[in-house]
Parts: sequence; structure tokens; C-alpha cells
Amino acid sequence: MNTNIRSTNSFIVRIITTLWLLLPTANCLVPTFSCKAQSDILKYAHQIVDTLSAPGMHGRGYVLKGDSIAADFLKKEFEKIGLKPVGLEFYQKFYFSINTFPENILVKTKNRTLISGKDFIAYAPSPPVKGKYPIEWIDKNTATDRKTRRQFVDGIEKSSHNNKALFIDTTGATKELSEDIYQLAFESYPAVAFRIAGNKLTNEVSTTLTHTPQIVIMKNVVSLNDEYIEISLSNKYIENYTSRNILGYIKGTQYTDSFIVFSAHYDHLGRMGKDIYFPGANDNASGCAMLLNLAKHYSQHPPEYSIVFMAFGAEEVGLLGSKHYVENPLFPLKQIKFLVNMDIMGTGEEGIKVVNATEHKKEFDALVKINEEKKLLPGIQPRGKAKNSDHYFFEEAGVKTFFIYTLGGIKAYHDIYDKPETLPLTEFEDILKLLTDFSEYLQK
Repeated sequence: MNTNIRSTNSFIVRIITTLWLLLPTANCLVPTFSCKAQSDILKYAHQIVDTLSAPGMHGRGYVLKGDSIAADFLKKEFEKIGLKPVGLEFYQKFYFSINTFPENILVKTKNRTLISGKDFIAYAPSPPVKGKYPIEWIDKNTATDRKTRRQFVDGIEKSSHNNKALFIDTTGATKELSEDIYQLAFESYPAVAFRIAGNKLTNEVSTTLTHTPQIVIMKNVVSLNDEYIEISLSNKYIENYTSRNILGYIKGTQYTDSFIVFSAHYDHLGRMGKDIYFPGANDNASGCAMLLNLAKHYSQHPPEYSIVFMAFGAEEVGLLGSKHYVENPLFPLKQIKFLVNMDIMGTGEEGIKVVNATEHKKEFDALVKINEEKKLLPGIQPRGKAKNSDHYFFEEAGVKTFFIYTLGGIKAYHDIYDKPETLPLTEFEDILKLLTDFSEYLQK
């Protein structure tokens, strides 16, 4: 063959190969999920995460009833997919009390107005406070130095702190010492207490109130030279707030009264004032996206066992939605063959961690074997029992459970930076594949 022709042909082949590799479906070799389905899976997952994390969901919390808006959205998705309600309807109502901050919070030094969510957050159980207060600092030396500690305690007895803003800096102290310092500080009944944060602000919600208003504040936004601080914090304590679990199922083709359960919580931290909300893309819009993708899969591939999909409310409040369900089940808990709870499904660069792996070694070994055979995730790490998500009360009631969450990637957690645009969904499809294969193992 002519050398020039060979060279030309080789060049053409390289161009064609390069163009082929650039195609999104070029290297798709998955037996269960087609290339088109893979693309649809991620597209749908991003759609769910984007929707649940949008400003109109108000952080899926308890200001402007963000959690109710999210619940209504998930119910409609259940209906679109073709799930049937577990009871008479998709909703299971329950009630609890909650402290909220519906109005903007003002925190201002002489030279700077601080930014909510970025520079500070209100401590969840805080009552209201408004005023301009002189600053007094207390650090770890106060608790460890006898003279300084004596002076502070004498000051408490003289009620010298009652009209002050007490700044508490325990960075670098042990957890035990920090608690001692907090105890000292709150015994002094200051007008408001400011806790200095470490390297990030981590928000939470609360069903109770404390006697002292507290603000968690970043260290670099205040100065030892600041003499006064101005604050305006209002709260709304809601008793008997109504929340809902959303429950749907697909009837099994053979074992209609035996159930595999997939669960994820949909609530998050809500708003802190009118301007700031916590999106909760990874925690746990990503878990809801996994739940809905599983529901879509089984609506297209009818399972032998009935499969129930549970979206719980009030997980962030203390696992209240799942606790209510376990105490008020809509079918006998003994009919649940296994429950897999999914929370923080948005990364996976370092694989996943499985809570209760040590409790159910046979099932965990099967999960690991599936992963190794299919070469899906970088790794699966075991963990023991933990009361850290909605699996907990089921496990305590005798139901076999796993709680699975992803490892690696972004570190945003319970803050304003847990956004959909930063969530990579790195191993989302592989986790979905792992869960459907694990479900098949459970049904054999």
C-alpha cells in the first residue's frame, strides 16, 4: 500500500475515533441501564436537586412552610411515576414544636454590618434580643487560670454581665473545656452570647428555647478593639407545627406482603430571615433524587417483592418523621425484609459508608461483593450503629437497615454553600446500580 494513502487513512481513523470518544454514549457498557437511561437518570436527578434547592422551597424548613411545599412536590412526583399510596393517601401527618427566625437578623459593630449565613448564624434555640451592648471577652484562659476564673465568677455574683454581649472564644480548647466555658458564660446571664466558630458555620434547628440568646460568629469578623455590638434578633416559636411523611409503593409481582423499603428525608434547615436560606442540595435533595430514580426504575421493572418509598419530614429536628412512622406504621414492621436509608448522595469520589454494616455482616458482604464484581464505586466502608438518620428507629424496632452516605468531594454541610451548582453527583448512577442489584439479592 502507498505510504501516503496509509498515512491519510490513519489520520482519518484518528479523527473518527476522537469524535466517537467525545460522544456522551461512546463508552457506555452497562447491562442493566442503557446509555439513554444513564443520561436520563442524571438529567432527572439534577432536575430534582435543582427544584428542591431553589429559593421557592425556602430551604425546605419551617419559615413560609418550605417543607410543605417540598412535600407537595414529592407527592406529585410519586403520582407521576405511578406509585400507589401506602395508606388511604400519600401523606402521614405528625406534629411538633419548632423555633424559627422569619425576620432578617441585624448584627453590627462600629465599622461593619455582618452578613447572616456568611459571618454569623443564630443559635437555633435562641429567644429574641434587641439592643446595643458593650462587649466582654471570655476565652479558654478564663476557665483554666485560677485568678481569671475567680474574677469572672465574682463578676457573675455581682451581676456585672447582665447587660453585656459576652464573646466566648474556645477555639483550640478541648470539647470538655469548651463546655465548661459555656457553662460559666451562661450562668452569668448576659444579654446575648456570641460563640466564636472554628473554620465554618454549621446551622441546625430546635424544638426548644434557651434563656440566653446566642449567635455563632466567625472569628475574623470581630476585633478585640470593638467596644460595642448592636443586635436585633426576633424569633417565632410555633407549637404543633404540622409536617408530613410521603409514602408510596409498587406492588410486588409475587410477594405482595413482603417489603423492601427505600427512604430519604426531604426537610432541611429553612430560612434565617427573609434574605438567607439553606439550600440543602446534598443534604438531602440528593437523597430524594435517588429515591425518585429508584421509584422510576421499579415502575419500569416490576419487582418480585413490593417496594415502599418513604420520604420523611423533620429529620433535621431529631428524626421525628421516621420516629412517628415507626410508632404508627401503616403495615406491620415485621413485613419489612430490609430498609435502605439514603442521605447525602451527591458525591462519592471516595465511595460510600454504610451504617449498621457491623450489625448485618451477611448483607454488607453481599453489597461489597456486588460492588467488586461490577466495579462500581471506589470503595465501601463499614460503620457500626449510629443515631444519625432515619434508619435508626426502624433498626431499634427490629427491622434490618442500612444507612448509606457518600464520601469525598465538596465539604458543604448545614450551611449556605450546599448548593445544586456545586453538587457533582459523581457516583450517582453507580450507586443507583448498586442499590438495584442489592435489592435483587435481597429478593432472591
